[in-house]
Amino acid sequence: MSGIWLALIGGIIFFLGYKYYSKFIAEKIYRLDPNYTTPAHQYKDGVDFVPTNKFVLWGHHFTSVAGAAPIVGPAIAVYWGWLPALVWVLLGTVFAAGVHDFGTLVLSVRNKGQSIGTLANKLIGQRAKILFLFIILLLVLMVNAVFAWVIANLFISFPASVLSVFIQIPLAIWIGYSVYKRKGSMLLPSIVALAVMYLAAIVASYVPALQIDLVRYFGGEGATALFGMSATSMAFLVWIVVLMVYVYIASTLPVWKLLQPRDYINSHQLIVGLGLLYLGLLFTNPEITAPVTNSQANDVSWFPLLFITIACGAISGFHGLVSSGTSSKQLDKETDARFVGYLGPSEKVLLH
Repeated sequence: MSGIWLALIGGIIFFLGYKYYSKFIAEKIYRLDPNYTTPAHQYKDGVDFVPTNKFVLWGHHFTSVAGAAPIVGPAIAVYWGWLPALVWVLLGTVFAAGVHDFGTLVLSVRNKGQSIGTLANKLIGQRAKILFLFIILLLVLMVNAVFAWVIANLFISFPASVLSVFIQIPLAIWIGYSVYKRKGSMLLPSIVALAVMYLAAIVASYVPALQIDLVRYFGGEGATALFGMSATSMAFLVWIVVLMVYVYIASTLPVWKLLQPRDYINSHQLIVGLGLLYLGLLFTNPEITAPVTNSQANDVSWFPLLFITIACGAISGFHGLVSSGTSSKQLDKETDARFVGYLGPSEKVLLH
């Protein structure tokens, strides 16, 4: 069977889910009110509570929830055959993931922009709040650790990529000031910034002087650096420290200065990747070699492991932290929650 058909089926199902099911949820269940005063307006402080254009906020939400887990999960779940994995990814996204992100966003907006951990105290109880916040702490620590580990190794393996990543920071800050101080549009500057990043990556790949190769700076592979550590280990440690410092600074800055414009630029990168993937699928027309169902997979039951394996690929509790942690504080109109909260997970799964 051609992979194009599965991609086409998936795209149609997501389109129908957003057009009809999310509309039903928005109008009949949540009853979104365009005149409702969102926390972004009620508590507007220019730091965390900032009314934001829905397309920019969608870019932030989409980028924040799109990680590597949706790629790994379905790939492992093919062990039971591609059909169970496909059904859960499609139906799970339409009826669970989209509603989860959407619902968490609306719930937080209607409760002063509070995070899901704080809301647990109001809706369930004090013990639930403490447990929820403890789990959130562990989850955030693990996410930061994994992402830092991956990016540090990426910088070591591909030193030409460092310049294009770091150059995004001043570009994002410039875009933030251009939009919120001069009331300009974010679309064109973000596309220009993306082009500059791509150009920097290309130039750095041909000019060794522009490659920030810490391993080479510490003497090369096999050399001994400080504290008896190898050059590679020392480079890894330095990048971890640099990334943690960046995370701290980025998390304390007003969202319009770095978070919003950076994520908006990254959303364009994801869209470019999405376009390239589907163009590649169209031109190569790959055949699916995995079995529809694997009758020999008797050693490990698909229930409930299939739904645990494809977690972020269909629904993820981490998305609730994004919806209630930052997105709810930036929602301009309550009706924007449908576009931001429901469409974000669908686009993420399409990308992966």
